[in-house]
Amino acid sequence: MKTNYFICFLFFISGTLFSQELALLKYSGGGDWYANPTALPNLISFCNANIHTRLKAKPKTVTPSDPDLFSYPFVHMTGHGNVVFSESDIANLKNYLHGGGFLHIDDNYGMDQYIRIQIKKIFPNNALIELPTSHPIFQKPYLFSEGLPKIHEHDNKRPQAFGIFVDNKLVLLYTYQCDLGDGWEDSEVHNDPPSVREKALKMGANIINYIFTN
Repeated sequence: MKTNYFICFLFFISGTLFSQELALLKYSGGGDWYANPTALPNLISFCNANIHTRLKAKPKTVTPSDPDLFSYPFVHMTGHGNVVFSESDIANLKNYLHGGGFLHIDDNYGMDQYIRIQIKKIFPNNALIELPTSHPIFQKPYLFSEGLPKIHEHDNKRPQAFGIFVDNKLVLLYTYQCDLGDGWEDSEVHNDPPSVREKALKMGANIINYIFTN
């Protein structure tokens, strides 16, 4: 029987998630893992105000091989450049994702060629699958009938959401050509219109909702 590392600390009180922490992944390789410093705090604030979560306001920082990784039901990863996972990183991430954890990787433009190699090391027998617009992550609490929204334009490519599934459950989400995390940042960072930031935050709320209801 598979161990679920999160069964002991996922608490729902009248449908409300109680005092959980999210985390940002600090990885090696030279990529700027620290990009978008205001993104996660803003997403947390939005979720607490709009979808009835009770997430701690300040996210933690965790490395891929840290035993504390298992304390976080949601881990976010972003950046523009190179990513390198050691053997211990890969083993820990694999255990985390098979044990009930969730990793969201948001390409902040420039990460794609590197992160795909590292994902393949974690899941050598699983291909990244593009999520259809019918996937629950696009359905609630906010409807995205066309799938992942476009936040910033770079190469005139459509935004794509890819996933890795374990036992038919999405455990790794890779958002590409979207810049979702940029849309979570403070408004003055990128000067995005309020409507664009709202789309990004609502999509982020859908991700958070998914991991706690599936």
